[in-house]
Amino acid sequence: MSKQFDVIVIGGGPGGYIAAIRAAQLGFNVACVDEWKNAKGGPALGGTCTNVGCIPSKALLQSSEHYDQAGHHFADHGIEVKGLGLDLAKMVARKDTVVKQNNDGIQYLFKKNKVTFFHGRGSFVAAVDGGYAIKVGEESLVGKHIVIATGSNARPLPGTPFDEETILSNDGALRIGAVPKKLGLIGSGVIGLEMGSVWRRLGSEVTILEGLPTFLGAVDEQIAKEAKKAFDKQGLKINLGVKVGEIKKSKKGVSIAYTDAKGEAQTLDVDKLIVSIGRVPNTIGLDVDTIGLLLDDRGAIIVDGDCKTNLANIWAIGDVVRGPMLAHKAEEEGVAVAERIAGQHGHVNFNTVPWVIYTNPEIAWVGQTEQQLKAAGKAYKAGTFPFLANGRARALGDTTGMVKMLADAVTDEILGVHIVGPQASELIAECVMAMEFRASAEDIARICHAHPSLSESTKEAALAVDKRTLNF
Repeated sequence: MSKQFDVIVIGGGPGGYIAAIRAAQLGFNVACVDEWKNAKGGPALGGTCTNVGCIPSKALLQSSEHYDQAGHHFADHGIEVKGLGLDLAKMVARKDTVVKQNNDGIQYLFKKNKVTFFHGRGSFVAAVDGGYAIKVGEESLVGKHIVIATGSNARPLPGTPFDEETILSNDGALRIGAVPKKLGLIGSGVIGLEMGSVWRRLGSEVTILEGLPTFLGAVDEQIAKEAKKAFDKQGLKINLGVKVGEIKKSKKGVSIAYTDAKGEAQTLDVDKLIVSIGRVPNTIGLDVDTIGLLLDDRGAIIVDGDCKTNLANIWAIGDVVRGPMLAHKAEEEGVAVAERIAGQHGHVNFNTVPWVIYTNPEIAWVGQTEQQLKAAGKAYKAGTFPFLANGRARALGDTTGMVKMLADAVTDEILGVHIVGPQASELIAECVMAMEFRASAEDIARICHAHPSLSESTKEAALAVDKRTLNF
């Protein structure tokens, strides 16, 4: 006998578990299916983000930052540290504890909101009266509405699969048992820079090979240049415009043959290699063909602007569909789909989705870059303010970077904000809200910001749009 539900969510990552909770809040009988397992084989809700992505990487970034500060910067504050040591096993164990706290937190939220959880891989069986039949192990479920939130998987290099021991995805990069003397990375995107930062701080000699000729091409060019100067100073070796050739594994590690930007043949020998060249939508085991669900040429589920698929009452959200592969984008789509199922008007604005790279300095942005505005022929004004002129940044001892604001030349509406520097991930929220309400640069310039605070730099950048900064 099949168990009947109004809504079945396949996938328990940020998009899936949020969709399930919101649907339950709206009065639906909801089930969530997720197969992720912890070390003991039990459920580990939260998907890639919680288990091998956003959460554990931030835990290691924080720990490694403390280590780096103690070894190189505490002395500036009059703090003497003698006999500094590293207990990597304890650091990784702390990361695992943080992950488990998040896993357990989602299970608690399911119980609180009366979401029924099934541990296992969900796959389509058929379209049936009353909806769609889903199989989870020995369980048979039927849902009137199905929300697919199965996320994405790391993309391997062709012919070079991940073994998670020597050639690592984000998963293996978070489980390295000893600090490698030499660490190689292919790809200088978010994951590459964050993982490279962790292991550089802990003592690795890190070399990044990037195929594109520009650094962080999606980031505002001025901000990207400022960030690269900081990374170069820290000792991250970033080689742009390379073409990776043969990769050989041996008992000693990995040897990567590549051609540099000048066309000259080079070889990089490392103990371990992290590959971070993007991610691919995950539809493995869904058996979409059994019901005729359409995928695009990337393997993503085809959806419209409301996350509807080609089949009635089947929805898809997050990394498995078009759009940025970001946890918070998936969350917003999850809420929106639950509300649309309830006949409400769910809202997701891709133009105000923030992006963050949690390196030091942090990089965060929302909206359009200066190069995008130029390419579109859009008339704009730009204002920048350096953290070097911010009192709180001086007190923190971290004055790297700036806030940059771009506004419409005629209406003054904010078109984009780009930050590189301390706590950029937190500062960007004000700018996202401002853009969501279609604020002008003048609006932020007229708002009272606490002193001393890093947020004053946002106000000063807004003032700079009109060439009237007060502190620079």
